[in-house]
Amino acid sequence: MLTIIRNLKKSALAILFVVILLFIQAYSDLSLPAYTSDIVNVGILQSGIDSPVPEVIRTSQLKRILLSMDEDSQDVFFNHYSLLDKNSLSQKEWDRYLDKYPLLSDEDLYIWDGKNEEDIKDIITDPILLLVAMTYTPQASFNIEGLMANENPFDQMDQIPDTLKSQIITQFIKAEYEAIGVNVGRIQSQYIMLVGAKMITLALIAMIASILVTFVSSRIAARMGRDLRSSVFTKVLSFSNTEMDRFSTASLITRSTNDIQQIQMSVIMIIRIVVYSPILALGGIFRILNTDSTMTWTLGVGVGAVLFVVLTLLIIAMPRFKLMQKLVDKVNLVLREILTGLQVIRAFSNEKHEDKRFDDVNTNLTKNSLFIGRIMTFLMPTLMLIMNLVSLLIIWVGADRINAGTMQAGDMMAFIQYTMQIIMSFLMLTMVSIILPRAAVSANRIDEVLREEPLIHDPKEVKFMDTHKKGFLEFRKVHFRYPNAEEDVLSNISFEAKPGEITAIIGSTGSGKSTLANLIPRFYDVTEGEILLNGIDIRNITQHDLRKRLGYVPQKGVLFTGTIESNIGFGVKDASPEIIEKAARIAQAEDFIKEKVDGYNDPISQGGTNVSGGQKQRLSIARAIARDPEIYIFDDSFSALDYKTDSDLRKALRQDLSHSTVIIVAQRINTIMNADQILVLDAGKIVGKGKHKELLKDCEVYKQIASSQLSKEELAYE
Repeated sequence: MLTIIRNLKKSALAILFVVILLFIQAYSDLSLPAYTSDIVNVGILQSGIDSPVPEVIRTSQLKRILLSMDEDSQDVFFNHYSLLDKNSLSQKEWDRYLDKYPLLSDEDLYIWDGKNEEDIKDIITDPILLLVAMTYTPQASFNIEGLMANENPFDQMDQIPDTLKSQIITQFIKAEYEAIGVNVGRIQSQYIMLVGAKMITLALIAMIASILVTFVSSRIAARMGRDLRSSVFTKVLSFSNTEMDRFSTASLITRSTNDIQQIQMSVIMIIRIVVYSPILALGGIFRILNTDSTMTWTLGVGVGAVLFVVLTLLIIAMPRFKLMQKLVDKVNLVLREILTGLQVIRAFSNEKHEDKRFDDVNTNLTKNSLFIGRIMTFLMPTLMLIMNLVSLLIIWVGADRINAGTMQAGDMMAFIQYTMQIIMSFLMLTMVSIILPRAAVSANRIDEVLREEPLIHDPKEVKFMDTHKKGFLEFRKVHFRYPNAEEDVLSNISFEAKPGEITAIIGSTGSGKSTLANLIPRFYDVTEGEILLNGIDIRNITQHDLRKRLGYVPQKGVLFTGTIESNIGFGVKDASPEIIEKAARIAQAEDFIKEKVDGYNDPISQGGTNVSGGQKQRLSIARAIARDPEIYIFDDSFSALDYKTDSDLRKALRQDLSHSTVIIVAQRINTIMNADQILVLDAGKIVGKGKHKELLKDCEVYKQIASSQLSKEELAYE
């Protein structure tokens, strides 16, 4: 996961912006239940009257209330309430008040100045409650007889729940407004519309924040995926054959595509959910504690049940998540082998066997995916059941509180919404915890590639070659064995290859010919001894400097998607048409190129599947020639050529490449019999060195190879 964190550092500002947006979204989401509670409690149950202090009150009612106030309270009251006196008001002001309070002309009214609400609330609450109790005895929910018998009736007021006090006072104010002629319906409608507008605004803010978060987090993940793919690709380009053998091509493809895709998805979820869920959960808990802390145990029951279910399923599913990527690797490996060798499979009528082989690995992946899918199938319905049961529990407990007057219906609805938000936040976290293990496996697989140190690397102190020397290659007592092998593949190899000469290497299958050729461009490094290029050990020069002096043609011709021209000029920047045509002519490719409809612009499909094996080899040879290197390495590159083309090609090479060093690895005697120097390998050792005629006399191994390929007449002639 450190790889993910390192790559996310590049997007620190974007992540900070996302976090700010998530706080805005969480604030908006957490504010909505409170407004829902206000609509129910105030807008519906209290007819939109949100203040416990009456805006206006009749003189007759005020006199009754003042009876229960001491002198100090009365002084405070009259500091904020004033009599609406027609003589002290202009006609316009009087008409405005008369329009608002139609019964103003029937009875004197006192109006509140709108200041010090809390102070007035403290002095007016108990007198109003006492007045209501005396006036509306059948509706009072406390003992009126005990209240009146008490020497200090205000002592019993403390026993009344605050929510019940609020409802009683609101009903008193509503009755007073109706008696004065105030349009209570309009007050209710205005309040609901105002709160509703606030809720819509918050919902829009949350929606915009969510869209921006998704957009920005997707860009962050996409940018990180791009950087990871680039890093993996760059790292793979530095791998030697040893690292390629260790990881395998199929695995590297899976790591560069499927694994990085898994990481991208997890990054989006980490940014979008892992950051947001704790904010939402903590905010919800804080709001719940402010709503009714005595019911938080219901929240604990819900969260505990969710965690128990998720942890149980995680323990069951986790091993299968870790197995998933390995099974994907296996499917890719088998699929790649089958598609690559499709012609061979058809030629041997082995389709059923390969179909069964693919079906086996595909079935294993399918079974694993189905097992995980079934686990996930149980998860969501179970969690929804838990959420619904918790809602029922809250309603059951809340109904009792509402009946007792300690909670209002809106508060219970808000509590349910906050609880669902908190449970959902834990649910989102647990869902991420299910996906993260697979992403962690993918991250580790990517990290394995990025942390892999290639065995072949550039020297710390680079040595520069003599510019007057070109193409001088020397092997000095070279030994080589593959990593973790017990025996050497090559032993005590020593020879020189000079410019203007053709050095040929021949031997039986498995004698080490191609391995020797692979040591020159440092696809592998020697175990002992040294290889000198122009007098400098090739390990003391950069790989780029070494390989730009080489023209390498592998056993299997490799072509890339493009045109004939782009493939021949692959190793030369901005190769001119003259260079391309000359290389094609030397490689004996000119004739078949001219037969193409578009000539040098004729397309080459992926892997060169639209050209024959011999044409592919000749284009590969032309690609090396176009580079005009110091040393040519032909690793059995003439095997697909007919004898005439082979002969013409060797003549052209000797004539046009006389200034370069040519190394030819071959199986056929005819290809190398005119070489200036022939090395005969057997079991990784040089058992013969010289020209064709010399080796026929002095080297038994060479003589056996020649006898198997040449007729008695050809041997006698030689």
